[in-house]
Amino acid sequence: MRSMTGYGRKQILVDGRELTVEIKTVNHRFLDIAFRLPRAFAFAEDGIRKQMGESLKRGHADVNMTYRNSRSDARELVLDEALVNKYADAYRRIGLMTGCEEKELLAGISAFIAAQPDVLNLSVCEEDQEAVQALIGDTLADVLASVCSMRETEGQALKEDLTFHLNQLAAIRDQIETLAPKVPKAYQEKLQARLAELGVKEIDPARLAQEVALMADRCAIDEELSRLVSHIAQMRQTMEQEGEVGRRLDFLTQELNREVNTIGSKASDAEIAKLVVAAKSEIEKIREQVQNVE
Repeated sequence: MRSMTGYGRKQILVDGRELTVEIKTVNHRFLDIAFRLPRAFAFAEDGIRKQMGESLKRGHADVNMTYRNSRSDARELVLDEALVNKYADAYRRIGLMTGCEEKELLAGISAFIAAQPDVLNLSVCEEDQEAVQALIGDTLADVLASVCSMRETEGQALKEDLTFHLNQLAAIRDQIETLAPKVPKAYQEKLQARLAELGVKEIDPARLAQEVALMADRCAIDEELSRLVSHIAQMRQTMEQEGEVGRRLDFLTQELNREVNTIGSKASDAEIAKLVVAAKSEIEKIREQVQNVE
């Protein structure tokens, strides 16, 4: 069983290519991936998404990648020769207009022309997609391994906490089972006391027994208590399974809550009502933790 909370980061420098990959995951109903990638990695997004889907089944993942290429062939300085010729022609015309010698006018003007906008342009060369894809794949695999390791560690902590609350719920359920048979007898005693208060001296035993039997049938919670045992056992079994178990645990938690609500509505007893409130509290704690299970 794994949590959906995880974090991993790695920085690597290979052959002048420096890549940093950072992944943070939190709970989500499905696998939802948000990317912050360099423009040069647009071609790799589908591959990254597929690789992450093989490791993560549920959760929201923020993926942040930064990249710097310091190789000598990463950039190219381009001279706009046509623009240089236009500057030179312009200065020659200035010489003709002012009567200056061409050599005198153009002396030392090269540095000035080179400093003009668009004369020299630094362009980024196209990346070697195969090399970059390999670098991304290897680095991403290591980061995902860290994320999954953390999710497994967090999953064990969740498992321990869920086990504790399931044990508490099972103990409450056993207390309710102990009190349940006493409810009809208590109802009979209350009914007799009420009739006595009203001055009814002759009570038909058969009619009284029938009324108590009807009440016992209405407040019978044996089936709900049995299903609670089954649901708790299924949750324990599910927690021992590998892979994606969060949705099943969430469904079973809803079933636990349904049974406890039914018990609360059927068993008209103050002590059982208190235990139902305690059971609901434990189920709510279970529900909160289950939301983080992958």
